[in-house]
Amino acid sequence: MVSTTTAVLALVLGIASQCRAGGPADLVIHSRGGNVTTSIMYGLMHEDINNSGDGGIYAELISNRAFQGSAEFPSSLESWSAVNNATLTLKKLNTPLSAALPNSLNVAAGTGTKKGAKVGFANAGYWGMDVRVQNYTGSFFVRGGFEGAFTASLQSAITGEVFGSVEVPGTQSVKDGWVQRNFTLVPRRAAGSSNNTFAVTFDAAGIREGSSLDFNLISLFPPTYKNRPNGMRIDIMEALAKLNPKFLRLPGGNMLEGNTIDTYWKWNETIGPLKNRPGMAGVWKYQLTTGMGLVEYMHWCDDLNLEPIVAVWAGLSLDGAYTPQSEIHTVVQYALDELEFLTGAATTKWGGVRASILGHDRPWRVKYVEIGNEDWLAGRPTAFDSYKQYRFQAFQSAFANKYPDIQIIASPSVFDNMVIPAPAAGDYHPYLTPDEFVAQFSRFDRLGAGNLTFIGEAATVHANGGKGWDGNLMPNPWWAGSVAEAIFLLGAERNSDRIIGATYAPGLRNLNRWQWGMTLMQHAADPALTTLSTSWYLLGNHVITKTLPVSHSSKAFSIGPLYYVAGTGEKGTSIVKLAVYNATEPVQVSLQFEAGYRHDAKAKGARGTLTVLTGPKDPYAVNDPFTRVNVVNETISKLTADEKGLFKFSLPPLSVAVFETGGEREGGR
Repeated sequence: MVSTTTAVLALVLGIASQCRAGGPADLVIHSRGGNVTTSIMYGLMHEDINNSGDGGIYAELISNRAFQGSAEFPSSLESWSAVNNATLTLKKLNTPLSAALPNSLNVAAGTGTKKGAKVGFANAGYWGMDVRVQNYTGSFFVRGGFEGAFTASLQSAITGEVFGSVEVPGTQSVKDGWVQRNFTLVPRRAAGSSNNTFAVTFDAAGIREGSSLDFNLISLFPPTYKNRPNGMRIDIMEALAKLNPKFLRLPGGNMLEGNTIDTYWKWNETIGPLKNRPGMAGVWKYQLTTGMGLVEYMHWCDDLNLEPIVAVWAGLSLDGAYTPQSEIHTVVQYALDELEFLTGAATTKWGGVRASILGHDRPWRVKYVEIGNEDWLAGRPTAFDSYKQYRFQAFQSAFANKYPDIQIIASPSVFDNMVIPAPAAGDYHPYLTPDEFVAQFSRFDRLGAGNLTFIGEAATVHANGGKGWDGNLMPNPWWAGSVAEAIFLLGAERNSDRIIGATYAPGLRNLNRWQWGMTLMQHAADPALTTLSTSWYLLGNHVITKTLPVSHSSKAFSIGPLYYVAGTGEKGTSIVKLAVYNATEPVQVSLQFEAGYRHDAKAKGARGTLTVLTGPKDPYAVNDPFTRVNVVNETISKLTADEKGLFKFSLPPLSVAVFETGGEREGGR
């Protein structure tokens, strides 16, 4: 997709009815005034929806690796199959691998197994596995007396061809004890598709006591981003890095709350060795491993140089249950413990746990904490009342006392019928139609100095005129919706002294199972299917650090169909971001930089770069991961100011553009 990128969210200043084909836009960028902007304007959020964690950015290849289950999603042998007529049984042993992982796989030779044949089990992965010539790091736990060796292999699920295998010593396996086996597997050649499986086999004649062996926590990782153990998928992380994001909201979304008051995202059950992580019932119709836990989120921040925006559970679940006032102190303390784990010295209780588990003596820095997630959501008014009456107040008071330098963010915003008590910020989550986003271009102009706002989720989800949720969401981001999101973002950037940052949501989806189609990126086992959506933009790669006032030379001009914001960049350049929506013909634009401007960009011969994103004539065009057709075109042009110091260009309907100049001139400075 587009090579220079960041997420396009959504917010809007002008009114859709004003978006008409108008006259030329002669814009004057003034040298004085404006505001210093947020340092983290664009970022990311993540919750495990659409198999975006397990089966997505989390690089583990084995599906259902530890037979985790819950009341909602009982433990099973899903994704597992027998090799050579072996008998596979799910068992809950008296001596489990751990209290967190009570279920395991029992493997015995079947009645029809030929003497001398190796038996075992195979895993289908998350709808396949990518196999290429590289190191795969694997392990499994085994229980039972055994002499001999295990064979770990990667092979075609269609032909059975083995691409690579390795012998794993089986000595020291004992009847009543669990032993971990580690191995490195390097295929001899790459597979032609991702329709592959991983298998572990052994000679059943080597079983010394009883007639079967027990297995658990069977894991296989390809190389990971920055070689992190238990790390992230390289292709997805590299694509996200191109956005130039500045923060990660973690864990974002409904996953934090859980389906019931007892099944929320428990941070302390997502840290430490994988054998001590029980997983959780996901809120998007599948069980979660929590292999990507709190520490892995922080490593994600470390590796992409992101500011963590840590969401803490606020005593609410998706079924509307909430913690009574008499017990809220326990929920607050749980959040304070989480912050101590992240930021406390090794001499503190939870800082000591961090240091002992991770060898991570150096605390992380956390500047932002969000209290809950969408506590305003319709359908649970009593729960929202509890948030306004005592839950949020309890958190704000406790954090002000122990962590006074942390910026607290309430999960509702001032647009959700809640007065956000300063100095806290609010969190705004618009999911709208294109016209509605464009109509909100000026929404943040009305924010007061005390109404600091975070845009923790946003996306166009319905075509104009659409509404509702069940079955009524658009299946993919589409170009016209993405342009409207860009206009919303320009409105946010105009007021970024009152905006903490903005992020699209959800970020990722697996093409084999998803609950929400509007995402920044699609992926599957085959990295060739990793596809950036039309809402993958260049705005974050042209960071404005200080806005500048913009006026129009004609008093008759009004906002729409052209929307814009101007300012100075990180490297002292001059930046103007523009978008055209609901125009019937190209918009003629001229940019004039006021006299006295620091780059003297008004002078004849000054030069600049114009980057324009356009789509096809069909406003509903999407980027198709299967045909690999990218409908977004990027055009980069070098412009030179005319004799009056004007930069002139034309923008077509439904386009997004960035003009940047450092004041360079023809023939040098």
